[in-house]
Amino acid sequence: MHAVLGDFVVDCVQNSIEAGAKLIKVDVRQEGERIKISIEDDGCGMSRDEQERALDPFFTNGKKHIHRRVGLGLPFLKQAVDLAGGEFSLVSEKGRGTVLSFGFDLGGMDSPPQGRLAEAFLQALLFGGEHELTIHRRLCRGGREDEYRISRGELREALGDLDRAESLKLAGEFLANQEDSLEA
Repeated sequence: MHAVLGDFVVDCVQNSIEAGAKLIKVDVRQEGERIKISIEDDGCGMSRDEQERALDPFFTNGKKHIHRRVGLGLPFLKQAVDLAGGEFSLVSEKGRGTVLSFGFDLGGMDSPPQGRLAEAFLQALLFGGEHELTIHRRLCRGGREDEYRISRGELREALGDLDRAESLKLAGEFLANQEDSLEA
């Protein structure tokens, strides 16, 4: 099974949460066949050396996943970007946070499929902990830009406890409807 873009988004949001972020911003902008995703957080950040090691699949700091000897998330993403001729940027400052950006041509033979972004967004919004996650999704075509924004706080305010099956179902339907409205 091959990774889809949504898998990368979920993995990066999880990285941000594990880095102690209190605010995570996900921006997904699609223009024609081109998609660019940016994940910004206010987590612990990384030094230049840590950034280089974060892209090494045979390195892990031993703290995040104590039973693992490798860290494949960012290296796998970087490899997918490189194979597809996409773009990748990792900017981080110790104590200030991280901005990770990557993009692909969705029509490219070696690009990962887009998948169902609504499902990935829902999964990312449901991670536990005390943090805020905002998602800004934009689709640009024919000179117009359609978009929606959602935050974890808004979902919790509207639906209450996101652990309840009814809330989960409503949140999933809402996100699917937002994605469908972009395509209309």
